[in-house]
Amino acid sequence: MSELIFASWRVSAIAVLSFGLAMAGSATAQSQQLTALCSTDQGWCELAAKEFRAQTGIKVLQVHKATGEALAQLRAESQNPKTDLWWGGTGDPYLQAAEVGLLDAYRPAYLNDLHGWAVRQYAMSENYVGGFYTSAIGFGWNEDVLRKKKLPAPKCWADLADAKYKGEVETSNPGSSGTGYTILAGLVQLMGEDAAFDYLKKLHRNVTQYTRSGQAQAKSVAKGEVGIGVSFIFGFENERQQGFTMVKSAAPCEGTGYEIGGIALVKGGRNREAARRYYDWLMSPAGQGIGAKANSLQVPANKTFTPDARIPNLDNVRLIKYDFQKYGKAVERKRLIERWEREVNALPR
Repeated sequence: MSELIFASWRVSAIAVLSFGLAMAGSATAQSQQLTALCSTDQGWCELAAKEFRAQTGIKVLQVHKATGEALAQLRAESQNPKTDLWWGGTGDPYLQAAEVGLLDAYRPAYLNDLHGWAVRQYAMSENYVGGFYTSAIGFGWNEDVLRKKKLPAPKCWADLADAKYKGEVETSNPGSSGTGYTILAGLVQLMGEDAAFDYLKKLHRNVTQYTRSGQAQAKSVAKGEVGIGVSFIFGFENERQQGFTMVKSAAPCEGTGYEIGGIALVKGGRNREAARRYYDWLMSPAGQGIGAKANSLQVPANKTFTPDARIPNLDNVRLIKYDFQKYGKAVERKRLIERWEREVNALPR
């Protein structure tokens, strides 16, 4: 009888201990958190943080900022970092952050799961910056708006500088927007620097505003607030998929720049383990697939799953040979933006 009582007590004790350990593990996961900057579409940012917490119990304190603004924040925090992870948005500002020592190197074990362009981003940046997704710069336009004004749809960069489009073009500021800088650097590489700035001066006369973020143009076009937007093609395609069938898009006939979106651990981050888990999850099929679920239609870096059929195909887009190494340097970015401010943005419209 005493043996039976002892055995029963032992089973109960083990059960209590196991339950206690499970609860402690759960409590540890629930108490974990990290701080992130997200520079891709806000819907993707929000859904990713929500899904990651649901799957891991780790809370993500996340702020949505354009890449230029995110870089400025990391610079300001450099002596006392408050951010653990930065993800999404154009890769050039990430390369500039790596150059000035704001990031920590990380080479994931799953590189073979990624497309070559993503792997090259790791190699080029000495593993400070990963390739998260890719997409191309193009035009979007509202057919209803252009029809009412008897304007043809633009097909080439040269078209946009025509005086008939005065006040009809919206694009983004390269000083605050990674998209804007990708457009600027892409035109410099496509046309040559002096010719590109001559072109931008002509285009300036037609620009209604330079937004702080490069994600604004698709919605402005969809709402009919502007006839034409210059941004990443996927944004305009997303609006069309959402029911704004009057929104059309195209890649410029002469050729165009493109992005490799970035992801990086921030140097001095206080929650490194949680940040690495979020990083790895974002690069996994589960995390990469969140983009399309949030109607953000960039081409994902992970090649081990079938991407959403709505994502625009880049096979027929004339992509320039974008020099990420040169135009990802802080000094080059600063020089080009200062010249743009001085020679283009300062001009009257």
